[in-house]
Amino acid sequence: MVELSQTSAPRLKRRIQSFVGREGRLTPAQKRALETLWPLYGLDTQAPFDADRVFCRQAPLILEIGFGNGESLLEMARSHPQFNYLGIEVHRPGVGHLLLALKRYELNNVRIYCADAVEILRERIRDQALQRINIFFPDPWPKKRHHKRRLIQPDFVSMAMRKLQPDGFLHLATDWPDYARTMQEAVATCPALHPIPVSRLHPARPRTKFEKRGLRLGHRVTDLAYIKHVGGL
Repeated sequence: MVELSQTSAPRLKRRIQSFVGREGRLTPAQKRALETLWPLYGLDTQAPFDADRVFCRQAPLILEIGFGNGESLLEMARSHPQFNYLGIEVHRPGVGHLLLALKRYELNNVRIYCADAVEILRERIRDQALQRINIFFPDPWPKKRHHKRRLIQPDFVSMAMRKLQPDGFLHLATDWPDYARTMQEAVATCPALHPIPVSRLHPARPRTKFEKRGLRLGHRVTDLAYIKHVGGL
């Protein structure tokens, strides 16, 4: 069995995390997937990341941070196989769920990190490597005293921008109005990123079960899309 917690790269400095490491309950199938399928789809956080080598081809690379159970990532990978997809998630049951689905549909254009997305971006993804970064419904940390834990902060946006290729895209989505506002404020600190209509993004964001449930409860979903200006480095 691959012990995922032992593959995490050592932290260079202590920082506030945007997630809480709750393991949750692994089903027997998810546990078997982590044992048997991780070598096929999982990435070692201590090894260099070379997309052409990992995917055995050259194709635009789309990153999804915090993919949950992988529903949107799976749908995009199935519907648009011309792209390579990289997913990062810390919740092992969600990782196990996605592994099972990748095997079921025999997809080979997805690879996964089970690790801290900030560390992976900083230490493993080279600058200008990504055609697009998707961050859908990150933890809103609704209590004011916890806002410092929100992932979308100016420093993170600046780092994410550097990882995008010229004319690359950043796509954010949230159903928390206050977080949508602070997302806009954080991205506004990075002049290289320019807002665009979300309709310009391809592939489009799939509507997930989580989102449909929220809409039934009256939640308003905000999508924010940005392009990296060619001169913004």
